[in-house]
Amino acid sequence: MDVEQGTMTEGIWGQAAEKIRDTIGEHQYNSWIKPMGFMGIVEDTARFTVSNQFIGNYVSQNFEELILHHLNALGAQVRRIGFEIAARGTSAAPQAESAPAEPQAVVPGPVPTQPPNKSDLISGAPLDKRFTFDTFIVGKPNELAHAAARRVAEGGPVTFNPLFLYGGVGLGKTHLMHAIAWELQERCPHLNVLYLSAEQFMYRFVMALRDRRMMDFKELFRSVDVLMVDDVQFIAGKDSTQEEFFHTFNALVDQNKQIIISADRAPGEIANLEDRIKSRLQCGLVVDLHPTDYELRLGILQSKVEGHRAQNPDLVVADGVLEFLAHRISTNVRVLEGALTRLFAFASLVGRDIDMELTQDCLADVLRASERKITIEEIQRKVAEHYNIRISDMVGPKRVRSLARPRQMAMYLCKKLTSRSLPEIGRRFGGRDHTTVMHGVRRIEELCLQDGQIAEDMEMLRRALEA
Repeated sequence: MDVEQGTMTEGIWGQAAEKIRDTIGEHQYNSWIKPMGFMGIVEDTARFTVSNQFIGNYVSQNFEELILHHLNALGAQVRRIGFEIAARGTSAAPQAESAPAEPQAVVPGPVPTQPPNKSDLISGAPLDKRFTFDTFIVGKPNELAHAAARRVAEGGPVTFNPLFLYGGVGLGKTHLMHAIAWELQERCPHLNVLYLSAEQFMYRFVMALRDRRMMDFKELFRSVDVLMVDDVQFIAGKDSTQEEFFHTFNALVDQNKQIIISADRAPGEIANLEDRIKSRLQCGLVVDLHPTDYELRLGILQSKVEGHRAQNPDLVVADGVLEFLAHRISTNVRVLEGALTRLFAFASLVGRDIDMELTQDCLADVLRASERKITIEEIQRKVAEHYNIRISDMVGPKRVRSLARPRQMAMYLCKKLTSRSLPEIGRRFGGRDHTTVMHGVRRIEELCLQDGQIAEDMEMLRRALEA
């Protein structure tokens, strides 16, 4: 590559980097993209230097498509990215098509002349002031999770450790985690409470490896009184991070320190999570936040309206609007709250009351998107609850009748109520072949004509899922 070409590609990378920063945000950009050194474009590969192989693998896994998009949009002809370790000058060279894996050993960069403050390793994520127990609407789907969170937030002797909260998107896991942290800070200000996401735990672990401060990392994480880790499924498949998390978990439990974990599914259903970690997570209280029902969604909407009316006494919401929204937007509380916020803003801007006509005009796109958003996970959960079996057994290899019939029922509902293909449905049921799904669907269709109880169960489940 000649000098003129090198200057040109450096300019392109500078422009691309700015666009990447606008896309992923300042924090992610400073953590992963900014530290890379741009070496130039060799044939169809954009080459970068990084301080260790882990960073190269992480960038390749999470940002490669974005980097290629912006470089090519600016005129570069690039098909892949490659890396070299700055400390030794050897090629890390992760390819786009290879599955990036977390390294067992990380090549350390140069030791900083002025190491960052130790507290940098353990600073927690900011807490949202809106997420308190006072603003959490309790209903039948979340009452057990709420009660367990309240008990932990009292700050007394540890009664169950860990507390593991799981459920789908927008069901209140993060809200309860923040509420616990706020309550503990108020009740027990002497306690060292640390709340962070699993991604932040991994990031601090990588930084400690890079800066040769693992003893600081271990000492600081083991000094907390309450450790709260959100979205723990993120560390699945990342062997080194799982190893450190396991040892941190054990050390805190041995000291009778409280641990609170959240995830999008039960411990036994998180793929690529080590069995010993699954076992540890299951030894405490595991609580499922079920999908919201109509009454809970209506209660959430009424609470939001009351809060908004306290600031805007002239707010008028016509009869039937909240009931309509609670019925139509059923998959995600965040979408439900966002729809109401949009209604408030629109009504204020145009100077109208919130009636059914304005609601349908303003939220036409949201209502269309919410019409048919039943997921395979929801169907599996609902069927497992109806037949009083575990999801792990329903998707597992056992073929006994007590599991095979609910499994076929769930497959049938997935085929009828979602747009997923037969092979994809089969994969979500323990990696079964699409012909197995076809057989299950046909069998339920036959039984619905022959067995009144099966037909009643199917119709009951369908109504519950479409509610």
